[in-house]
Amino acid sequence: MNLKMKLAAIAVVASVPFAAFAIGGPSGAKIDYHVQGHLGEVMMNPYGIAPLTAIVRDGGYTVKDVTVRVLPKPNGQEIKYNVSNRQVLTHGGIPVFGLYPDYVNHVEISYTRELRGKSEKFTDTIQLYAPPVYFEVAGITMEKEMPYGVEVKKVDPEFKDRLYFVNNIAEKSGIGTRVVWNNPAGGALEWNFWPQNTILDTAGHVRWYMFANPIYDLNSIYSAGVMMGFKQNDDGMLSWGYGQRYVKYDIMGREVFNRRLPLRFSDYSHSMDDAQNGHFFLRVASSNFKRPDGKNVHTVRDVIAEIDQEGVVVDEWRLADILDPYRDNVLKVLDQGAVCLNIDASQAGKTLTEEDIKALDKSDRFGDIVGTGAGRNWAHVNSVDYDPEDDSIIISSRHQSAMIKIGRDKKVKWILGSPEGWKKGWAEKVLTPVDADGKPIKCEGSKCEGDFDWTWTQHTAFKIDEKSKGDILYLSAFDNGDARGMEQPALPEMKYSRAVIYKIDQKKMTVQQVWEYGKERGHEWYSPVTSLTEYQADKNSIFVYSATAGASFDLASGAFTSSPNPFIEEFKWGAKEPSVEIQLKNCSGYQAWPFSIDKAMNAR
Repeated sequence: MNLKMKLAAIAVVASVPFAAFAIGGPSGAKIDYHVQGHLGEVMMNPYGIAPLTAIVRDGGYTVKDVTVRVLPKPNGQEIKYNVSNRQVLTHGGIPVFGLYPDYVNHVEISYTRELRGKSEKFTDTIQLYAPPVYFEVAGITMEKEMPYGVEVKKVDPEFKDRLYFVNNIAEKSGIGTRVVWNNPAGGALEWNFWPQNTILDTAGHVRWYMFANPIYDLNSIYSAGVMMGFKQNDDGMLSWGYGQRYVKYDIMGREVFNRRLPLRFSDYSHSMDDAQNGHFFLRVASSNFKRPDGKNVHTVRDVIAEIDQEGVVVDEWRLADILDPYRDNVLKVLDQGAVCLNIDASQAGKTLTEEDIKALDKSDRFGDIVGTGAGRNWAHVNSVDYDPEDDSIIISSRHQSAMIKIGRDKKVKWILGSPEGWKKGWAEKVLTPVDADGKPIKCEGSKCEGDFDWTWTQHTAFKIDEKSKGDILYLSAFDNGDARGMEQPALPEMKYSRAVIYKIDQKKMTVQQVWEYGKERGHEWYSPVTSLTEYQADKNSIFVYSATAGASFDLASGAFTSSPNPFIEEFKWGAKEPSVEIQLKNCSGYQAWPFSIDKAMNAR
């Protein structure tokens, strides 16, 4: 079109009354979204928090028999899955998961399209551009490689289809440390970090990440905290919690519920178990606990709340009333440089003295500090697992270096941990170590002979349901290893972590160590905090995340010179070497686990 024609066209448009050009033009509303294939338009990031997902709208048809295939990059990993009719109806189209970030993805969708008795089958290949991964930052120079570098060291063929959900935690941000919960004295809201949640494939590529901003606000008491305790429920959906909230979403980002904690509780972190009875078991704190001395305090990481599907509280386990909150053997030998996520390199290797503990006990200092008694961080429970066989819970208490089973009657059934320091009433519940023949292993204090060790500042005490039966219970744990043997070693480099599995005879009150890994890796594999060990039934395997391994710091300045470099590993049952080893670079990990897209798209 030449210049004169363009000017004439503009003149014609200008002469027509504006009302004639309402949306859609004179013939009414018009749908003119870009459409590929034989259905409707595409909605990228349909629910606002999962940018590497999309929905291909059904276009007004009934869509069935759906298969989605995200074609891989060169040397990449294909993602292919079927989609249930329920999911198609729920999302109003075909849900697409696993797009590569900052990339034009080729996605093949096969389906049957029906309309008023007419049925047609199609296979469309569509192109979808997905955005780069974006996380908020604290301005730390070590964040420049975010989300993180990935080094795939080993993947055996039978594990190449794996997807791994990674729950990491950003550096502490100046935005998120403005509020200290202090009603009544104590609390832990200052524990506040940007979330970094992703799903990786075995080629090392990010295939999903959470853009948390729409549901997360570091400036808000009731919308902040640390996102932790992610689980993929039996219905394929994700549950987790943060700060004063516990939530459930599907992998596309659709909200099932996002609730404030019941007012009796506060400060969720670490663990939200989706139990077999449909209830959730949350590791929380008491928002108003009356101590034996009459003082009212806000407790720290020492309450388990059982909540039903409607958000009604069914029961609670107040551990300060069940265990001995004044057992201080472990507290006095903890490395004060790494008390879970309160990491301070300048305090590395330092411990509390008897005088420190006594002075604190006499004071009115409460909060997220290591000390005895309710209102201080005496228990630091980091996992809870419901056992339906005897209606009990199994907890991991980091600051007691013990894994403990407690019944519905609030009575301790057994304690897996060093016998040192347990008073009458609890001492009788400590399990006796035995060898493979059932013979007692000689132990002195906190050290045992042979192939047995207790766990130290451990995480994730999970019952292995598929291997357990009756009185015999298999338990997995990540033995972080701080204060091993109830002491600090002569040199920090002597510390090591382990993934470990125990076989417990609950009737005979004995425990046998049946598998371990990590001791042979030494200090390079040592994770002072966080991490996970969990059995995977689909491949009869053991998954391990050594989540804070490989960090380094300068003792002179008390500053970290690198972030951790976590290890993702998966082992065939009983194997001494991993079938999968993937190392992440420059990130602080909390937990990770295999994610099933088939379960997410087909459960229920």
